[in-house]
Amino acid sequence: MPSTVNPSLIDDLVVANHILVNEGVLDGFGHISVRHDKDPNLFFIARSMAPALVTHDDILCCNLEGEVIDQLGRHSYVERFIHSEIFKLRADIHSVIHSHSPAIIPFGVTAQRLRPICHMSGFLGSSTPVYEIRDSIGESSDLLIRSQALGHDLAKVLGPNAVALLRGHGNVCVGESIKQSVFRAIYTENNAKLQLQSQNLGEITYLTPEESVATSKMNDQHLDRPWQMWKRRAQN
Repeated sequence: MPSTVNPSLIDDLVVANHILVNEGVLDGFGHISVRHDKDPNLFFIARSMAPALVTHDDILCCNLEGEVIDQLGRHSYVERFIHSEIFKLRADIHSVIHSHSPAIIPFGVTAQRLRPICHMSGFLGSSTPVYEIRDSIGESSDLLIRSQALGHDLAKVLGPNAVALLRGHGNVCVGESIKQSVFRAIYTENNAKLQLQSQNLGEITYLTPEESVATSKMNDQHLDRPWQMWKRRAQN
């Protein structure tokens, strides 16, 4: 691991893995990364393992080609290209999460689009894009983002958005910091649950684009409040 990295960045990355499991976003699968605080061409991610078990010793460094830089020869996740290609295309992004959070899956396999239903999820914008891997490599894939080319296609579908769904395969959430990406991942799952519940009651009044922008800006000013709560809960 490069010696110049701020140790608190790695601390937060480890805690974020535990928070996301504790809050029902990650399970035995999924991963979170963070861009190096001094070298934007590098990022940190855990070795291939269950997120709940990640410790400081499990964090690896990768470059933006998805190559692992590790003197011990350890391997990271097959889908590390999700992270490398988003970091490559989005200079504003410093943390990426890929999860299979369950309530979100229906919105990637139906015509019903995930849209912001409450003020905590304004970052979703007017609608959440869906990546269809069949458009990249046909109908016989295992749905995993196994290459730079697939990661690039996903990153293009994500575009300037905070969240993109992967048909039959969860979602990606991005942020300018670990705290922001974790906030978005948790409230994306919460929004999906609320939207599924509300559909049974009648027509839904979603946030307007203007409300989405305003609420997202407001929540970004208070990311540390839920972070500290989630952190304590994960450590107990």
